[in-house]
Amino acid sequence: MAEPLSPIARPVKRLLAPVRALFVGDASAGILLILVAAAAMLAANSPMADEYRELFYGKLAWTPIPKLYDLHYWINDGLMAIFFFVVGLEVKREIIDGSLSDPAARRLPMLAAAAGMAVPALVYLFVTGGGEYFAGWAIPAATDIAFAMGVLGLLASRVPASLRLFLLTVAIVDDIGAVVVIAVFYTQGLHMEWLVASLGVLAVMIALNRFHVDYFWPYILLAVVLWFCVLNSGVHATIAGVLAALTIPLQRRDGNSMVERLEHTLAPWSAYLVVPIFGFANAGVSLSGMGAEELLAPLPVAIAAGLVIGKQVGIFSTVWLADKTGFAPRPENANWAEIWGVSMLCGIGFTMSIFIGGLAFPNTPLLVEEAKIGILTGSAISAILGFVVLRLTTTHPAEECDDQRPMPQDTYPDDPLR
Repeated sequence: MAEPLSPIARPVKRLLAPVRALFVGDASAGILLILVAAAAMLAANSPMADEYRELFYGKLAWTPIPKLYDLHYWINDGLMAIFFFVVGLEVKREIIDGSLSDPAARRLPMLAAAAGMAVPALVYLFVTGGGEYFAGWAIPAATDIAFAMGVLGLLASRVPASLRLFLLTVAIVDDIGAVVVIAVFYTQGLHMEWLVASLGVLAVMIALNRFHVDYFWPYILLAVVLWFCVLNSGVHATIAGVLAALTIPLQRRDGNSMVERLEHTLAPWSAYLVVPIFGFANAGVSLSGMGAEELLAPLPVAIAAGLVIGKQVGIFSTVWLADKTGFAPRPENANWAEIWGVSMLCGIGFTMSIFIGGLAFPNTPLLVEEAKIGILTGSAISAILGFVVLRLTTTHPAEECDDQRPMPQDTYPDDPLR
């Protein structure tokens, strides 16, 4: 039996309860990213700015892979492969045995996600006029799952489960689209010998799946080999993470889930280590010497406009048209104000947007910095507006907001990783 709290401890616990709630629910990963982004901005604009930049961009004295000659490359091309691997696992599970497995249920989020990528890109191109900025058209097309779900988590049980599922599904489909965009539009200088080697390793992994090999270690070892081959092929190395994840068998022969078990083992590492490290390495923008002219340049304004205006217009109008035409009903128990608020949250584009920004302007550091300003500004505005709209409009009984599902460790307690 727990000891009663002292008269001093009791008010302290009540005072800290809201803070603790931020870090034990859906909001935790998003709150951590906010703190990391703020820390990166402080570091990049502090007396330690030179040390911060040297840490990530200074050339390493020795590296086993010459192509990864600084810590920034190791993080973006290496560590982020884990993030993309988790994305691939999530996509496979959702398509085969999740919210994307039912054609009727996936119709609306897939259509909304497509519009939520196309309209921001069009807004971006309209504001910039293309030209030297054309390569960045995909930057505002991405939605950050952790940030968006984190802001939604701040609303606790006020948001219906159907709307949470809608946001999650749109973000997952958005991730699929972003991966395709990276593979197709941001691949330069293919090296056929490495590309053939990559296809050979991928074929072996598919064969393991077809022969029902249900041990984890062969897939993990081959995934590392695949990553190395893709890294040298000219295709961005992180694509190897998605491809490797798609070869993992859905189930073991004993019926337990391999994909879900592996996903829930790696997801915390991805959310609380990989992505924060990426965020700290990439979100630091030096504002030294930047005035209104730089902050209001076409690139940051176009990205912010794409995230804030393009996302909500694309997604909300698609849901409205689909519902009114009978093509697909809007999420159950959700009113139009709530759908509008969630559409705004889809304009949070932190992780994927920063990642694509680095690929779009690899040889122009100034444009990369301007892109980060647009991403951070647009994401912040989308988060604040979405939160305010949902906070003012959504009130539902607890049963309409209960979307808790058992964790895999509860479902498969005797399924240790092998």
